Amino acid sequence: MTVLIRRRENRRATYQDVLDVPAHMVAEVIAGTLHTHPRPATRHARASSAIGAKIAAPLDFGDDSAGGWWIIDGPELHLGEDIVVPDLVGWQRQTMPEFPNMAYCTITPDWICEVLSPSTRRLDQGKKRDLYAREGVRHLWFVDPDARTLEVFELREGQWWLLATLVDDLPVSLPPFEAITFPLDALWLEVIEGAKDGESP
Repeated sequence: MTVLIRRRENRRATYQDVLDVPAHMVAEVIAGTLHTHPRPATRHARASSAIGAKIAAPLDFGDDSAGGWWIIDGPELHLGEDIVVPDLVGWQRQTMPEFPNMAYCTITPDWICEVLSPSTRRLDQGKKRDLYAREGVRHLWFVDPDARTLEVFELREGQWWLLATLVDDLPVSLPPFEAITFPLDALWLEVIEGAKDGESP
């Protein structure tokens, strides 16, 4: 469950509040309020790692022919006065030509992916989605390991437009990664384990 910690005397939370949170928790500051939640559970972490691997292998570590991206798992972003930790982010290399050697990044990503869980779903689909639109993130994906779905959004004139909702084993080849294709069910731990045991995915 997400925990909201309101500072004494209605003081706005700061980066120091983030630093003071125990290391086993994820801390974010949105509109002056500190939000904390536990590190992701294994199914959530598996989906995040899998989608990162599917995208980063050809686009970040490849020969650049498919686009040229930096794909990063769980970075801390400082966007204006807000501090967020998305599950995955991507910058095209023309947006961020050199990768910064810093504790956090202040450059708005071109793509953000949030892997939804019971403790983060409301924040991800509410205040954080609004924040990403305000900052001009062009592409937003929501991966739901429980429902086994992927929702893909594109920012148009400051508003999110739903481009597609994928389920089951449908192929994923959607903006901004049309140059690659992978099956959606490659993200789900139970499907991989079932295949290893000889069951139908």
